[in-house]
Amino acid sequence: MLRKATLSTFVGVFITIATTSTPNTLWANPIIPIPAQPQATIAPAVPSIDANGYILIDGASGKVLAEKNADARMAPASLTKLMSLYIISSALKNGAIHLDDKVRISTKAWQTGGSRMFVKVGDEVPARELMEGIAVASGNDASVAMAEYVAGTEESFASMMNNQAKILGMNSSHFMDSTGLPNANHFSTPRDFATLAQALTRDFPEDYRLFSEKWFTYNGIRQPNRNRLLWRYQYADGLKTGHTDDAGYCLVASAVKDGTRLISVIMGAPSDTARTEDSIRLLTYGFRFFETHKLYGANTVLTHARIWKGKQKEIALGVTSDMYATIPAGQYKNIQATLDVNDPLTAPITKGQAYGNINVVLNNQVILSKPLVALEDDPRGGVFRRISDAMSFSFHKLFSHPTEKVNNG
Repeated sequence: MLRKATLSTFVGVFITIATTSTPNTLWANPIIPIPAQPQATIAPAVPSIDANGYILIDGASGKVLAEKNADARMAPASLTKLMSLYIISSALKNGAIHLDDKVRISTKAWQTGGSRMFVKVGDEVPARELMEGIAVASGNDASVAMAEYVAGTEESFASMMNNQAKILGMNSSHFMDSTGLPNANHFSTPRDFATLAQALTRDFPEDYRLFSEKWFTYNGIRQPNRNRLLWRYQYADGLKTGHTDDAGYCLVASAVKDGTRLISVIMGAPSDTARTEDSIRLLTYGFRFFETHKLYGANTVLTHARIWKGKQKEIALGVTSDMYATIPAGQYKNIQATLDVNDPLTAPITKGQAYGNINVVLNNQVILSKPLVALEDDPRGGVFRRISDAMSFSFHKLFSHPTEKVNNG
């Protein structure tokens, strides 16, 4: 059975959960303060985007704001290097490699065609410079060199890329190399690259700064970042372009305005100008007509649930990671949250395990649902506690009511 509790939110008011049937839940935190809000804004139609596929998401919540053919498999070209850099950043974080490591350039890396950082065979180049060469100059030579350094061969590196794609939930992607040069078995989707961009901003914020660098100089050659949003859109801070005849013009873009990050992905645009201007259109649309709010912080206690036959009588339930909601502009005042708690809860209780759900409701529709998890363990109690609770539980079932309501003050 699920026990329901509604969390309404008001300025300066603590939320009390009325326990009509059981001393189960006492207090929830003051969760969502409601500031003065403007009138609701009605979002217009999504701008017309000239591309094979695109998607726009909020970078914190992952909420999809606009999409077309977002799950269609397409050639990603140099967008591939976003996954290459994710693998490299993971290796750095795990201590497998270091930024000051000298990477020897192989003949294969030097001979790789397409965009280049212009390294030479036998050069020993610091890993940090090769990462810049990949992020800013989109150097295929730098990408192959780092793939070989991390995994031994580019083929092994591609296997790591595919394994990481599965971990991130990029279920429609398959990588054959570190660069994105044309290959029929090398493909991805706008949705998968939005997932990857979100992971990069979340997991490697220090390395992410590379994507905002406008210029890169190596061996006396100065190259601009191919992402023209860095010059044309004041809120842009990344990420990566891609282009081949097969893929068309592609751009994974990210921008931050007033603390909100949006991510757009355009694949198969007809020109560099089109991918740039359409990215601006998508990002502007998202910032103007939607807003994202942090509802609960990681490990926030949302309620205390009655535990039967446990060492403790009640236990804290909440969320283990920050919880965000992306909604139409001006609708924040209409948000409510509902807690559905499994009833009864019997020990042992395991920290991190779900024992219900938290549902965010807007205008009578559930727009977001997350597991409600135990924030601590509760092992089985002693013999006396188990016997006592067994007797108490009989009365609980006899007199309990299925619904708990919230007092709004």
